[in-house]
Amino acid sequence: MKPSPEIVERIKQLRDDINGHNHQYYVLDAPTIPDAEYDRLLRELQQLEQQYPELINPDSPTQRVGAEPLKSFAQVTHTVPMLSLDNAFDEQGLRDFDRRLCERLHLDQIDYTAEPKLDGLAVSLMYKNGRLVQAATRGDGYSGEDITQNVRTIHCVPLRLLGQGFPSVLEVRGEVYMTRQGFAQLNKLQVRRGDKLFANPRNAAAGSLRQLDPRVTSDRPLMMDCYGVGQVDDGHGANSLPDRHSAILAALKSWGFRVNNHIETVSGVEGCLRYYQHIHSIRDSLDYEIDGVVFKLDQIELQNKAGFVARAPRWAVAHKFPAQEEITRVNAIETQVGRTGALTPVARLEPVFVGGVTVTNATLHNIDEVQRKDVRVGDTVIVRRAGDVIPEIVSVVMEKRPDNSSVFELPTRCPVCGSDALRVEGEAVTRCSGGLYCPAQRKEAIKHYASRRAMDIEGLGDKLVEQLVDEQFVNHVDDLYALEAGPLMTLERMGEKSAHNLIVALQKSRQTTLPRFLFALGIREVGEATARTLAHHFGSLEAIMAADAETLQQASEIGPVVAAHIVSFFAQDHNQQVIRALREKGVSWPDIEVDQVTQGHPLAGKTVVLTGTLEQLTRNEAKERLLALGARVAGSVSARTDMVIAGRDAGSKLDKARSLGVEVVDEAGLLRMLAG
Repeated sequence: MKPSPEIVERIKQLRDDINGHNHQYYVLDAPTIPDAEYDRLLRELQQLEQQYPELINPDSPTQRVGAEPLKSFAQVTHTVPMLSLDNAFDEQGLRDFDRRLCERLHLDQIDYTAEPKLDGLAVSLMYKNGRLVQAATRGDGYSGEDITQNVRTIHCVPLRLLGQGFPSVLEVRGEVYMTRQGFAQLNKLQVRRGDKLFANPRNAAAGSLRQLDPRVTSDRPLMMDCYGVGQVDDGHGANSLPDRHSAILAALKSWGFRVNNHIETVSGVEGCLRYYQHIHSIRDSLDYEIDGVVFKLDQIELQNKAGFVARAPRWAVAHKFPAQEEITRVNAIETQVGRTGALTPVARLEPVFVGGVTVTNATLHNIDEVQRKDVRVGDTVIVRRAGDVIPEIVSVVMEKRPDNSSVFELPTRCPVCGSDALRVEGEAVTRCSGGLYCPAQRKEAIKHYASRRAMDIEGLGDKLVEQLVDEQFVNHVDDLYALEAGPLMTLERMGEKSAHNLIVALQKSRQTTLPRFLFALGIREVGEATARTLAHHFGSLEAIMAADAETLQQASEIGPVVAAHIVSFFAQDHNQQVIRALREKGVSWPDIEVDQVTQGHPLAGKTVVLTGTLEQLTRNEAKERLLALGARVAGSVSARTDMVIAGRDAGSKLDKARSLGVEVVDEAGLLRMLAG
């Protein structure tokens, strides 16, 4: 059947697109589409050329392996071409591959070498008489780039082979890649240097190998796993390597090469499928990126019989994992408020199937990340999903950006409760300041309020708080004091006694101290020590609420960041309403007479450590009284410790204090200081 003009034009368009993407991916290391999209374009072209073979020409991407190498490196011709692999994208595709191979070789079952498919850059290493003489990239499969000096900087690549028995000419092939940990460290270094971040470990590895200055490459955390051989000559024109691929890999390992430790030999297609499922299950625990597994016929003689097609061996296949990167469109950017008040931009996406699930949302982390990637509504973007990690936008396809797009700006008020959204200088996250009131934060606010070192409401644990909020018994912390035993008994695991005990604990908590109440409010950066400092410096809640940032910083150890959080918290009408409601329901505390603050006490400003068992005070009581006198109570002894209070059975802390010459006081001495 003669192809229509539309078919001819579609084939031309596909070839142009694929060639363009090849250039971006292989030559410039700047891919604009994910691998899954590229694979779809190539499959469509293959199907059309299979249907209309008269349209095939030598320039088609299906008739070549890759793309031309960069011109800035010397050219290296591969004596044995570095061909690519055909792909199987599902179980049926793998079964078809195995069936075809069995039929071609007249076998019922085939043994395969199975290995993870590393997501890196294929390279060739040439050894002569055991010495590394040349390293090259794959390039277009027939010629690549001479990267010998760069590869020599990779520590896991032997410059001289170990052991003996290796051929006089040995070309080893493998994958250069970067571990996830190494990639994270490299990007941290890029941030410190003010340089551009790498998009993913594969791009980082490829860019590192293509540095003209090998000193740059030597700073990059590159690894290489070997997966096979090319040219081999034992000095007499013969190949003296073992007759099985798995044995060749074992020989390479003995000569000093790194070989992936998850390589196995499996039997038949069922063995292949079991291996695939196993590697897929551990994928996210690996410290390197993989996008599938590779199966190679293990017997070399059978490989030779199976032969090759135009661009790939018939005896090997890459069984790809479900795509973890896809291309889609940003329909909207919304702001979510987390349980700690953090405002997080979230992209609402045109639904797309990624990594085995349909993705409709992707996190944008914070406003700095939105600005760095320049994500806008209407953009075409690449989305990545890895395991159970929340999907994220990798990059924007800039050439597809609509003309009317506008820069996203984070709201200045919380979209949930309307409180001010505050971003303190030096922090990446913008937060809602309506901590007591904001529905997005209510569970965490109540849990903190009820905690032992805050209002100490015994029996009000995390699970019960979850129930109270979910059943709408409690919306804000002041609602706790309106609870009654009867309705509480309807909750799961809440009998009559438990309900009664909770009401008693709530009644008891109405009487507290100013430091505890301040801490219970959950103001950002205001811990126990800061709450106590504020209470003893200002004496009353009203004085603290009325203070501006400059006045707050007059208190000991209150800096501009903490002061900003305090001012913002009390500036919110919602928070003030909740505090008034708590007071109306009987929550009270005595003010502290400012003229009674013992700033001149010998313990004021001293760092004290408690150790051992006290007889007349509990550890918490001693800590409270020390803090009230202006002391700092630390958990460990160091050279900066001023005093150690040693009770009965004091152990290693006492020994360390004596070794450092730190003053040691017993309980009687402590009581005298507290009294005086």
